[in-house]
Amino acid sequence: QVQLVESGGGLVQPGGSLRLACAASGITFSSYAMSWYRQAPGKERELVAAISSAGRSTNYAESVKGRFTISRDNAKNTVYLQMNSLKPEDTAVYYCNANRRTLSGLVYDYWGQGTQVTVSS
Repeated sequence: QVQLVESGGGLVQPGGSLRLACAASGITFSSYAMSWYRQAPGKERELVAAISSAGRSTNYAESVKGRFTISRDNAKNTVYLQMNSLKPEDTAVYYCNANRRTLSGLVYDYWGQGTQVTVSS
């Protein structure tokens, strides 16, 4: 069974830092691109950061670029999101995603349960 389990969320003051982790099981982790999405109350889910299967390429939403860093440790089957200089606008449920596409075009896509991040004074 495929499982993606997020951890590290919580309450933090503006300007503070938090590191999220997503531990994967049931997949060949090094074959999957990993990403973090978030969904704030009353808003649509948005892509925050993504990293390629080997960790050689990353992409970030403009709103978090320079503040957030995505990384992965394939030996630990874990992807991380380091969040610095947090703002109240970063408050959301953060979701981990694993994605793989075969040469024939078949897509494998999995989601974690989400972890709450609240930035407030």
